Amino acid sequence: MQYRKFGKLDWKVSALGFGAMRLPIIDGDSKNIDQPEAIKMIRHSIDNGVNYVDTAYPYHGGESEKVVGKAMKDGYREKVRLATKMPSWLIEKYEDFDQYLNEQLEKLDTTHIDYYLLHGLNPSRWPLLKELGVFEWAEKAKKDGRIKHLGFSFHAEYPVFELIMEDSEHFTFCQIQLNYMDTEYQAGIKGLKLAAEKGLAVVVMEPIKGGKLSITPPQDVIDVWAKSEVKRTPADWALQWVWNLPEVSIVLSGMSEMKHVEENLVSASNSGPGTLKAYELALVQNAKKAYLDLGFIGCTACRYCMPCPSGVAIPEILGLYNEYYQSGRSEEFKKKYWEKITPETHGSNCIRCAACEEQCPQTLPIMSLMSETARVFKQPE
Repeated sequence: MQYRKFGKLDWKVSALGFGAMRLPIIDGDSKNIDQPEAIKMIRHSIDNGVNYVDTAYPYHGGESEKVVGKAMKDGYREKVRLATKMPSWLIEKYEDFDQYLNEQLEKLDTTHIDYYLLHGLNPSRWPLLKELGVFEWAEKAKKDGRIKHLGFSFHAEYPVFELIMEDSEHFTFCQIQLNYMDTEYQAGIKGLKLAAEKGLAVVVMEPIKGGKLSITPPQDVIDVWAKSEVKRTPADWALQWVWNLPEVSIVLSGMSEMKHVEENLVSASNSGPGTLKAYELALVQNAKKAYLDLGFIGCTACRYCMPCPSGVAIPEILGLYNEYYQSGRSEEFKKKYWEKITPETHGSNCIRCAACEEQCPQTLPIMSLMSETARVFKQPE
């Protein structure tokens, strides 16, 4: 395992962190985590050098923190720094800060959280939290030992990131989305560099775009990767691109199979700032262009849009829509679509209530996309 500086702290973090948003599940139910397998995966990553585990209040319908807490038994809690996130959208009054933190400590079965994040700051949540006195509260929580360091995660536009950075002295770290498709999206590269200049550690989420950059790519992208002297999997290309950035402290990966853990541990062992050659960085840019030329939808399958009131399988449909375009709009692929999507979960059932778009961290035009997918994948007669 490679280790990297974590902001101004006298501590080094593993290049790879375990993100507990995509744990293995049973029967397609995100709340029904395969607990023995999830615990086995988390502990295996720790046994192989991972020292940072990240979860959040809403992950897996509120079940992720409980499973992570169980994984921390038998001495594993002492081997890692634990991160979780305040559900900032649920905070309405000062007392809510304590209510949710105490609930999370109970679910995680721990006395303290090493890295506590204000989850998903945006233009509406940020001013409210400040007005309610979040910094004063955080100092009290630090003094009584319930949290060690305060940070935030971010899913808004860059100007909002700059605004938050005006209070950077209150934060030890931040968490941003970054991958080679998203260099100018949300905080992006500019946000990465600004946070590093302020002395904050930077935790990167969605390095593989919710797995979209790890699936078998379209032929145009395969042809790009084939030009490299060093052979890598699509996922490894995505991870190495992020690790190549010296300002990055740690890369989180949401792993849902032991195979993902094993592959990512190998990738992390080969990582380092400035390790990619100039021609390799050029290949990454060419791969990005190829994806964009084919039509790439930035859904990360985070499932914040679910459940849909009309039963539409939004993440699954968008994933299949991406695959359809990457397959060269193959008519054969439409058969695969209807093997996974039923008439009851099809995009044509969208009633345009906008509930999904209000929750989407990627700010995708989901209602329009559902109309488009309904047109492309017409229901079989």
